[in-house]
Amino acid sequence: MAYLLGSIPFGVIVAKTKGIDIMSVGSGNMGTTNVSRALGCKLGLLVFFLDTLKGAIPAVIGLNIFRDQFWALCLGLCALVGHSLSPFVKFKGGKGVASGLGAISGSIPLLGISGMSTFIIVLAITRYVSLGSIIAIWSIAITSIFVTTHLAIPVIFVLLASFVTYRHKDNIARLRAGTERKFQFKKSQEISVSVEEPSSEPINKPIHEPK
Repeated sequence: MAYLLGSIPFGVIVAKTKGIDIMSVGSGNMGTTNVSRALGCKLGLLVFFLDTLKGAIPAVIGLNIFRDQFWALCLGLCALVGHSLSPFVKFKGGKGVASGLGAISGSIPLLGISGMSTFIIVLAITRYVSLGSIIAIWSIAITSIFVTTHLAIPVIFVLLASFVTYRHKDNIARLRAGTERKFQFKKSQEISVSVEEPSSEPINKPIHEPK
């Protein structure tokens, strides 16, 4: 159930309400950044909230049922897998940052707050969403060593951080090349130029003299 909840492609659904196939626009990703660039920050934040929520809900339910952070985190991560490998979009999906944040916040809130704070700081300084995401997840992995008692949790976070980093491999290549796009707090607009078709009628019509 957590996997199926996570596999709901909210980015695709929100973009379709505006008549746009988000997976054929920009980076082709259905996550917050691409939606924000194509449709504006408001809809981008809506997608971020929905993607975070679908990771948080299974984690919170798991925490209340099992009373154990480890199993709560595992349920949240099932939603992350659904988000990244969604059967509704031919097993494609997002990079798992928002749904991963939801899974972490729902199971271990302190780590969720820590990761989100790190992300915001890095984004504010560099304006690179990809860099903020990678640094935030690795900071969570390191912090988890000191704030959790379950030995498996830091191992899970290291694996999660490695997964998120791998999903950003193209972004890392662009960062190294200096071609990664910085986040803009407005919708990108494409200018389309309309060119009139030339008339098939001759320009200089013959003048008929009155008889």
